[in-house]
Formats: sequence, C-alpha cells, structure tokens
Amino acid sequence: MSDDLKLVHQALTTIPVVADLAVDAYTATRLGGLTNLVFRIDTGKDRYVLRIPGKGTEEYINREVEIHNARIAAQAGVSADVIYADTQTGVMLTRHIDGIVTMTPDEFGRREGAAARAGRALKKMHDWPEAFEFRFELFSMIDEYLAILDERKAELPEGYTAVVESAQPVRAALERSPVKLAPCHCDPLCENFLDSGERMWVVDWEYSGMNDPLWDLGDLSVEAGFTAAQDMELMRAYCGGEPGRAELGRMVIYKAMCDLLWTLWGLIQHSDGNPAEDFWAYSIGRFERCKALMTSTDFARHLQAINGS
Repeated sequence: MSDDLKLVHQALTTIPVVADLAVDAYTATRLGGLTNLVFRIDTGKDRYVLRIPGKGTEEYINREVEIHNARIAAQAGVSADVIYADTQTGVMLTRHIDGIVTMTPDEFGRREGAAARAGRALKKMHDWPEAFEFRFELFSMIDEYLAILDERKAELPEGYTAVVESAQPVRAALERSPVKLAPCHCDPLCENFLDSGERMWVVDWEYSGMNDPLWDLGDLSVEAGFTAAQDMELMRAYCGGEPGRAELGRMVIYKAMCDLLWTLWGLIQHSDGNPAEDFWAYSIGRFERCKALMTSTDFARHLQAINGS
C-alpha cells in the first residue's frame, strides 16, 4: 500500500459514512492542491472528495471557520455538499460534483462564457443573506503573515517593506469609501472553480470570510490571467450590466493587493518546505507583478475612482 493510500484509508476510517469501506472497495485518485492532499474517492456507487490538511496549515487556517463557511456556501448552491468535517483535524469529505472541468487560466481562455459564469457564481455567493464567520482583513493579514515570517527569520523579497508602505494610500482610500461586506471566497484560484459549461461551482473555503466583494473579482482576474476583455465579461456578468468607475477601480486595486498578500503566503509555504511548487519563485513572481501594477499609469486613476473623483 502506498503512503498516500495509507493516509487516505486512515482518514476514511474516522468518517462514519465510509468508515467500514475495505481498502479494495474504493479507488482513490489524487487531485490538485498546493497545501493539502486531495483525493477523489470512488466506491462504484458514490463519489466523494477527501481533503487531508497539509503540514503547517493549522498555523494560519481556522478549521471551524472554514467548515462553517463551506456549509453555508453549499446551502447557497455555490459549492459541494459537506458530508463530514472534523474541526480538530481538518479532514473533510464532500460530495463529488460530476460533469465538470477543473478550471485553469487556459480553460478560462478557451471555454466560452467561463468568466461570466464565474461572475454569476460569485454574485450568488455575495448576495447570500447568511453571514460567514471571520472578517477577512487584508492589512491585518499582511501584518500577521509578516509576524510569522519574522518569527521564523525567513527571507523577504528585496523592497517588500517599501511596497507595503506605498500601499498605505490604498488602505486610506478603501477606508474612506467602505462597502457592505459580503460572504466571500477570498482565495479564488482558478482550480477552485469547477465549470459544467452551464454553471460554475466554487470550492475550497479555507480563507473565506466577510469581505469587500470586489476582492474576489480582482483576485480571480489575477489568478486566471484575464485579459481586459475577460475582466469586462466578468464585471458585466457580476454587475448585471456595465460596471461603474468605482466598481472597476476597486477590482483593479485588489489585483495589486492580492499579489501583495499572497507573496507572503507563498513565503510561508517556502519556509514550511512545501514541495508542491517552487514557492520562492511563486512569491517573487507575484511581488514583481504587484509592483508593476502599482507603478502603472492607470493605478492612480483607479484609486481616485474609488472615492468618486
């Protein structure tokens, strides 16, 4: 038995609905996942997705919050049904969604209407009346991640602190023009979007919380490498028509801010020794993209649009 299968079987024995499955009564297929081990479990009758948390994730993921929010997202019809979840271990079993394609930047580019379907899915979640637990505080999270890295004496990209300081006007502008918070995904990687061609599902609620809803759109645009045309397709579907200057401005501003935040997340993964990716290169790439956008000629214009000027 492989090491992966041992982990899978050990986890399944703790889950009542599948605890009695013999090793030869199911197949376990490894799926994607940067920080966790994720498997499709197929019994021949039922299909599930099993998530086993990765090393070190307990330092920055609150499993009680995640599981609470994942159940609400399922109730909203945006995400997969949660069959079982353990707030202590973080092991989670969800219903497998059939007939879908796991999205990537390339898939978003070639699947007609994918950006619009993502916009409608996010709008459905943001409009859901039941609140998520946790308040996603961008600048507080930056401080928290910096503290973790400082405690580990981890290396930061050259100039990172200066860029954080240069983001203070962004913080001030956002604070001057607050919006109603909504239940948000907050980590909209392409791979967290599952497309049937008719509707888009959204999974993995580890970083979810109440947030400015335009964060999700800006972050998705960055993760998917959207073109200007895809940005407008996303925004028009989300807004139900042409977006206003302030809405478009917030989305663009959050493109830079998400790269600023996820640079630090990547550095934490690097310091954890996470083998899923070259997280140093990941962090440097995101940091350079953040700097490029923040120093672009359009950035100041979008910042002014937030405040209606």
